[in-house]
Amino acid sequence: MNTSKNKVQLVGNIGMPPEIKDFQNGRKVARFTIATHEWYRNAAGENVQNTYWFIIVAWNKMADYARGLHKGLEIAVDGKLVSRNYIDKKGEKRTITEVVASELLILENKAKERDTE
Repeated sequence: MNTSKNKVQLVGNIGMPPEIKDFQNGRKVARFTIATHEWYRNAAGENVQNTYWFIIVAWNKMADYARGLHKGLEIAVDGKLVSRNYIDKKGEKRTITEVVASELLILENKAKERDTE
Protein backbone atom coordinates (compact mmCIF):
# COMPACT_ATOMS: atom_id res chain seq x y z
CA MET A 1 0.00 0.00 0.00
CA ASN A 2 1.13 3.50 -0.69
CA THR A 3 2.84 5.13 2.29
CA SER A 4 0.66 8.23 1.96
CA LYS A 5 -1.87 8.49 4.77
CA ASN A 6 -3.71 11.40 3.18
CA LYS A 7 -4.74 10.34 -0.32
CA VAL A 8 -7.95 11.07 -2.21
CA GLN A 9 -9.07 9.67 -5.55
CA LEU A 10 -12.20 11.10 -7.14
CA VAL A 11 -13.99 10.70 -10.46
CA GLY A 12 -16.57 13.30 -11.30
CA ASN A 13 -17.78 16.07 -13.56
CA ILE A 14 -16.51 19.64 -13.44
CA GLY A 15 -19.18 21.94 -12.04
CA MET A 16 -17.56 25.29 -12.77
CA PRO A 17 -14.72 26.25 -15.09
CA PRO A 18 -11.35 26.58 -13.37
CA GLU A 19 -10.44 30.01 -12.05
CA ILE A 20 -6.73 30.48 -12.72
CA LYS A 21 -4.60 32.94 -10.78
CA ASP A 22 -1.04 33.77 -11.87
CA PHE A 23 1.27 35.16 -9.19
CA GLN A 24 4.15 37.57 -9.78
CA ASN A 25 6.66 34.97 -8.58
CA GLY A 26 5.67 32.64 -11.46
CA ARG A 27 3.48 30.30 -9.41
CA LYS A 28 -0.10 29.65 -10.49
CA VAL A 29 -3.16 28.13 -8.92
CA ALA A 30 -6.41 26.82 -10.38
CA ARG A 31 -9.60 26.33 -8.37
CA PHE A 32 -12.70 24.50 -9.57
CA THR A 33 -15.39 22.14 -8.34
CA ILE A 34 -16.31 18.61 -9.30
CA ALA A 35 -19.45 16.64 -8.55
CA THR A 36 -19.37 12.93 -7.78
CA HIS A 37 -22.48 10.77 -7.77
CA GLU A 38 -23.57 7.60 -6.01
CA TRP A 39 -26.74 5.65 -6.61
CA TYR A 40 -28.56 3.21 -4.39
CA ARG A 41 -32.01 1.70 -3.89
CA ASN A 42 -33.80 2.78 -0.71
CA ALA A 43 -36.07 0.64 1.48
CA ALA A 44 -39.08 1.55 -0.71
CA GLY A 45 -37.28 0.21 -3.78
CA GLU A 46 -36.76 3.65 -5.31
CA ASN A 47 -33.51 4.61 -7.01
CA VAL A 48 -31.81 7.46 -5.16
CA GLN A 49 -28.87 9.55 -6.37
CA ASN A 50 -26.62 11.47 -4.00
CA THR A 51 -24.33 14.16 -5.37
CA TYR A 52 -21.25 15.35 -3.49
CA TRP A 53 -19.33 18.52 -4.38
CA PHE A 54 -15.58 18.94 -3.90
CA ILE A 55 -13.34 21.97 -4.31
CA ILE A 56 -10.20 21.10 -6.28
CA VAL A 57 -7.01 23.18 -6.05
CA ALA A 58 -4.23 22.63 -8.60
CA TRP A 59 -0.83 24.34 -8.42
CA ASN A 60 1.73 25.23 -11.11
CA LYS A 61 1.91 22.49 -13.82
CA MET A 62 -1.45 21.08 -12.72
CA ALA A 63 -2.89 24.63 -12.93
CA ASP A 64 -1.60 24.90 -16.50
CA TYR A 65 -3.28 21.59 -17.33
CA ALA A 66 -6.51 22.82 -15.72
CA ARG A 67 -6.69 25.72 -18.20
CA GLY A 68 -8.08 23.24 -20.76
CA LEU A 69 -10.86 21.97 -18.50
CA HIS A 70 -14.49 23.08 -18.76
CA LYS A 71 -17.87 22.52 -17.15
CA GLY A 72 -19.30 19.03 -17.65
CA LEU A 73 -15.98 17.35 -18.39
CA GLU A 74 -15.49 14.02 -16.61
CA ILE A 75 -12.11 13.84 -14.87
CA ALA A 76 -10.19 11.75 -12.36
CA VAL A 77 -8.35 13.55 -9.57
CA ASP A 78 -5.61 12.20 -7.30
CA GLY A 79 -4.62 14.39 -4.41
CA LYS A 80 -4.80 15.03 -0.69
CA LEU A 81 -7.28 16.69 1.65
CA VAL A 82 -6.25 20.03 3.11
CA SER A 83 -8.29 22.07 5.60
CA ARG A 84 -7.65 25.73 6.24
CA ASN A 85 -9.21 28.52 8.27
CA TYR A 86 -10.07 32.03 7.17
CA ILE A 87 -12.09 35.00 8.36
CA ASP A 88 -15.10 35.80 6.17
CA LYS A 89 -16.41 39.27 5.29
CA LYS A 90 -18.59 39.28 8.42
CA GLY A 91 -15.55 38.62 10.60
CA GLU A 92 -16.53 35.03 11.35
CA LYS A 93 -13.99 32.22 11.40
CA ARG A 94 -14.63 29.60 8.70
CA THR A 95 -13.02 26.28 7.86
CA ILE A 96 -12.85 24.92 4.34
CA THR A 97 -11.63 21.52 3.14
CA GLU A 98 -10.20 21.24 -0.37
CA VAL A 99 -8.57 18.54 -2.47
CA VAL A 100 -5.09 19.61 -3.55
CA ALA A 101 -4.54 17.80 -6.85
CA SER A 102 -1.34 15.93 -7.63
CA GLU A 103 -2.77 14.42 -10.85
CA LEU A 104 -5.63 15.30 -13.19
CA LEU A 105 -6.84 13.02 -15.98
CA ILE A 106 -9.57 13.75 -18.53
CA LEU A 107 -11.85 10.70 -18.83
CA GLU A 108 -14.69 11.78 -21.07
CA ASN A 109 -15.85 14.92 -22.78
CA LYS A 110 -19.66 14.57 -22.86
CA ALA A 111 -20.26 18.12 -24.11
CA LYS A 112 -17.99 17.67 -27.14
CA GLU A 113 -19.49 14.24 -27.91
CA ARG A 114 -22.98 15.76 -28.01
CA ASP A 115 -21.78 18.57 -30.31
CA THR A 116 -20.34 16.11 -32.85
CA GLU A 117 -23.45 13.86 -33.04
